[in-house]
Amino acid sequence: MLMEWITKGGPMTMLILVCGLIAAWIVMRRLLELHRAQIKTGDFLKGIFNVVSRGNLVEAVSICEETPGPVAQMVRVAVLEQKQGRERVQRAMEEVALSEIPRLERLLPLLMTIAQITPLLGLLGTTLGLMDTMQTAGIKAPLLHAGDLDGGLWVALVSTAFSLVVAIPTYAAHNLLVSRIESVVLDMERAFGEILLFLSRLEQEEK
Repeated sequence: MLMEWITKGGPMTMLILVCGLIAAWIVMRRLLELHRAQIKTGDFLKGIFNVVSRGNLVEAVSICEETPGPVAQMVRVAVLEQKQGRERVQRAMEEVALSEIPRLERLLPLLMTIAQITPLLGLLGTTLGLMDTMQTAGIKAPLLHAGDLDGGLWVALVSTAFSLVVAIPTYAAHNLLVSRIESVVLDMERAFGEILLFLSRLEQEEK
């Protein structure tokens, strides 16, 4: 049944399906990467702070390198730069954030583009189908049968249906990914503040 509909939908339906496959690939890839990037920030920071407090900086850096996600990268540069002063640590973490956030948002513009253009592709397919129907009606008149109009009407209906089937989940998935990214960014902001506070306390203790 599905293959029959696709065949009846014509080239525009195939193009819409290609957009849907690309969108599905983007969503799966980004969900996997965001899942790896989102760690238990509180537990991770507590563990790193304990290691640094004991003076095991090499171990702390090693743990950060083995842990995926932007929070771990921020902690790593903070540990490496802690002897350079608070301003240098803050600037280093900001540089990490500026490079990591675009990485988190990678491919999202393409996903939103697919969500926006697939209904337009469906509308185009519908228009072409109706134009074909009108042309057939003009050629066959006055001996017009209902079956003569099937081709164009199928193109119109299938294009519209498939475009919505692709666009609606794609738009929902885009919003889901945006919310996941915002959660990771909040973790980064929380880590930023806690790292600076910890290093300030550590510096006071050393004095």
